[in-house]
Amino acid sequence: MVNGQPCTTKKVTVQTGDRVQVKLPEAQPLDLQPEAIALDILYEDEALLILNKPADMVVHPAPGHTSGTLVNAILAYCGDTLAGIGGVQRPGIVHRLDKDTTGAIMIAKTDLAHQRLQAQLKDKTAGRDYLAIVYGAPKTDQGRLDLPLGRHPIDRKKQAIIPEDEGGRAAVTHWQLLERIGNHSLLQFRLETGRTHQIRVHSAHMGHPIVGDPLYGAGRSVGVNLPGQALHAWKLRLKHPISGELLEAIAPLPPTFTKLLAVLRRRSLG
Repeated sequence: MVNGQPCTTKKVTVQTGDRVQVKLPEAQPLDLQPEAIALDILYEDEALLILNKPADMVVHPAPGHTSGTLVNAILAYCGDTLAGIGGVQRPGIVHRLDKDTTGAIMIAKTDLAHQRLQAQLKDKTAGRDYLAIVYGAPKTDQGRLDLPLGRHPIDRKKQAIIPEDEGGRAAVTHWQLLERIGNHSLLQFRLETGRTHQIRVHSAHMGHPIVGDPLYGAGRSVGVNLPGQALHAWKLRLKHPISGELLEAIAPLPPTFTKLLAVLRRRSLG
């Protein structure tokens, strides 16, 4: 309410002397069961938790994945302190990783931390770097992809390049070639935005799909049994939501990723 009148739009300009009243709704009851699942903790304090997520773990409950998720695990680890943070189905979740994408993910342990961490992602002051093994070799050593993404018009499980005037949302990815390995490459990606499947779609659009990607990959065997796409959230850079201290968390590469690198390097040497 502004000066006793309800705000009918989100764009209400207030003036000096206006009286603003805000009513906060009660947090909805959390209908999720804590599950004692081991967590690989990279950093923790009273406001923030940074984890190294394994492959084959869904971040938050969804149809077909009502248990065994990261949310179930952190509810058991943190207790009741997360209830209500970030909405009922995603307590403490600031951003997400795909089910088979491994690596660093940050969890807010308080409402204030949640708001400030999400603001950093929105303002692009938090950095997220990924490593991926892709098919082929880019012709240049680095680049920037500015291609909006939206739901695939036919396959609802996939995302696609969709013009913004047709409902696509802005998506920007920076990439850098780290190593050419025969018919494959090790790339580093830096997200400017965080759309669903963003790196996977952009990489495939370049003509270099990520090895092991079941949705956007080339479907070719590489001689290593992978749990999914060879994509790893390698590094998080952020300001601590309370102290403002600069933090950098690095998630070690999973064994399947390092094994794939070793196999491809040996193969490239003949």
